[in-house]
Amino acid sequence: MEEQAIVIALVGILGIGSQWVAWRTGWPAIVLMLAAGFLAGPVFGLFDPEHAFGELLEPMIAVGVALILFEGGLSLDFRELRHSGQAVWRLATVGVIVGWFLGALAAHEIAGLVWPVAVLFGGILVVTGPTVVIPLLRQSSVQQRPATILKWEAIVNDPTGALCAVIAYEYFRKVAESPGASLIEVVPPLIIAAVLAGLIGYVAAVIIAWAFPRGAVPEYLKVPVILTAVIAVFVISNLIEHEAGLVAVTVMGIALANMNVSSLRSIHPFKENVAILLVSGIFIVLSASLKWEDLSYLNWRFGAFLVALLFLVRPLTIIISLLGSSIPWNERLFLAWIAPRGIVLVAISGLFALRLTELGFGDGNVLIGLSFAVVVATIVAHGFTIDIVARLLKVKGQTRPGLLIVGSTPWTIALAEQMRDLKTPVTVVDSSWQRLALARRKGVPYYHGEILNEATEHNLDLSPFQTLVAATDNEAYNTLVCNEFAHEVGRDSVYQLGEAGDEDDRHALPEALRGRALFESGWGVTEVSERQQQGWVFRKTKLSEEFDFEAAREKLPDGAHMLLLLRDNGRMRFFTHAARPEPRAGDIIISFSPQARTAEDSAAKKALKKDKEKGGPKPEPA
Repeated sequence: MEEQAIVIALVGILGIGSQWVAWRTGWPAIVLMLAAGFLAGPVFGLFDPEHAFGELLEPMIAVGVALILFEGGLSLDFRELRHSGQAVWRLATVGVIVGWFLGALAAHEIAGLVWPVAVLFGGILVVTGPTVVIPLLRQSSVQQRPATILKWEAIVNDPTGALCAVIAYEYFRKVAESPGASLIEVVPPLIIAAVLAGLIGYVAAVIIAWAFPRGAVPEYLKVPVILTAVIAVFVISNLIEHEAGLVAVTVMGIALANMNVSSLRSIHPFKENVAILLVSGIFIVLSASLKWEDLSYLNWRFGAFLVALLFLVRPLTIIISLLGSSIPWNERLFLAWIAPRGIVLVAISGLFALRLTELGFGDGNVLIGLSFAVVVATIVAHGFTIDIVARLLKVKGQTRPGLLIVGSTPWTIALAEQMRDLKTPVTVVDSSWQRLALARRKGVPYYHGEILNEATEHNLDLSPFQTLVAATDNEAYNTLVCNEFAHEVGRDSVYQLGEAGDEDDRHALPEALRGRALFESGWGVTEVSERQQQGWVFRKTKLSEEFDFEAAREKLPDGAHMLLLLRDNGRMRFFTHAARPEPRAGDIIISFSPQARTAEDSAAKKALKKDKEKGGPKPEPA
């Protein structure tokens, strides 16, 4: 009991610690997790998951993989396929067949595996894996279409690859029992089992979509009900056929994602957190479970196989699958390079390695070490080069942090113009076409629609925007927007203008729901609008070693208010009522100030500075 608790704690520390280091350094999180687990397990022997959890280890990993695939399915909306549906369909059909054939051929001819093991492993290699693809896409900025294709392929092909392995295993098992058995005896029953599993997942999604909006399940039980339903669907489907549960939970997730169940929006933060914990934990456990004897099978032929997998199998699969499609060649080449493998490959390989050994195929044990070699090679190769390849092939999205402004007013348009001139990606969102007229005249990027509408998530790419400012004339609406997007953008990166009024009115809404108040004074929409009508403008001031923040303030007119500073790398830091960023050389200060300083202001300011230098009386606050 005590040993298991220690192992659980170590797995959590190593997994989340690796995620944090990846966030700080920009390195692929999966690489760090694999390294941490390998060091903790085989190298230093800090813990052995198999010894700690025994027979529970395999079902724990299986259920974790099922939950990850379900969470991935929830992120798939059919509306994303408007520009990439053809490519996804081809990769899920032609790509699976071509990839299976080429993977099996390479495993036999290059790695030297016997045909049964090579065919089974070729089926498993069809998977790419959302557990590695989605974190890579999150860390790297890739254009929407190739990113969507990679995400869909990873989630859809995970259960497909598992089924390919099952088909191969069942066929060779039949042949071992009764020589002369044909594929017709094996494939149709497995396809029927997969269809039944998919129906079970779909029916479960329909029941949830019917029950939740009608109040049949209280809010506090919705997450537990969904998690329990996913596990139940997975287990029941696996009773029909091994690995059919992966099909069921994937179908369940995709079906729920496309049934417009509004109450599911509230569980998005929780499901994302669960997915991160599961991915971190499973990768640590799997890499820590690796044995030195598993690696003893690896030789130069396996190294040549990995090279062939990276530079022949995957590129040929993409090129053949997308022949005659509308996908540009630069995107095809990008897809041909990015194909990291993850949890499902290792988990399924470990399962079938034991079964193949029981059937008398000696190469079965090789699959464990080889699957880890494939995972490490693909993750390292693709994880450290995705940015470089995306840039070379011109599929790189916006890398400079962007600003999303909700509410089209003269003040927000002036701010958007200033940020656009500083090469910061900026978009103004408003539901009124009339209010957006000024943005259209000024050439400011805009989006016409309701930011809180679920359709906006699919019509407006939010990935470039790391900061949000809500500046409509409705304080409650600004608060609602900030609260809605806090979990996506970050609670410290959503800001708002409040409605002008007395202090009690301005803070009537709970502080926990509000975004950070812009300006140190906490000005509202009316206050900034009035000053803009009086001729106030945005100014930018570049700081240097010689010209510091205090010198910049001296140059600005009296009454100027600092809004934000812009770092060299494009990161924005706002001056708020609660915090003031630390300016440094190289920063650009954006201030909101009167249009010009009068001669009297300049003389008074100089006199005040002389008094300070002489130690004279300090002025009373204005």
